[in-house]
Amino acid sequence: MSASPPQFDLRAYLLGAGADDPVPAGRWTLERDLLDRTDGTRGTFAGVVLFVPDGDGGVALREEGTMRWPSFTGPATREYLLRPSGQPDALDVFFPDGRPFHRMSFAAETNRDNHWCDPDTYRVAYILEGPDRFSYSWDVTGPRKDLLLASRLTRSAA
Repeated sequence: MSASPPQFDLRAYLLGAGADDPVPAGRWTLERDLLDRTDGTRGTFAGVVLFVPDGDGGVALREEGTMRWPSFTGPATREYLLRPSGQPDALDVFFPDGRPFHRMSFAAETNRDNHWCDPDTYRVAYILEGPDRFSYSWDVTGPRKDLLLASRLTRSAA
């Protein structure tokens, strides 16, 4: 009889949690390609993402960097709260004000989710590329938006 594979722990993966880390925090570099399909406009975002444990068993996410778009170049930030979903391989993502956003997971059966932001639909797909790299893309469609946002994250050295 073979042993079942260990359950993937998404929170520990994002934090880079090790046995010797008293307060683990995951620091990742981020590169994002932005495409507005309505007119072919392209842009980029480059920066860092910091995952920090919160007091409720979840993770606070802060992204900061520089956005380059034809009409704007400058600093940009965003924050989310990642909460336990009841499964170690998934986290529920919330906006800072507590509104639900989507579920994050790399599991083949749950690595895609969507979010309705009236009147547009946001579809996300996560891909685990290795112990120190993952990516995700947002396909945004609707009457107001037609965007493709492709993000690549690489764990930063401690």
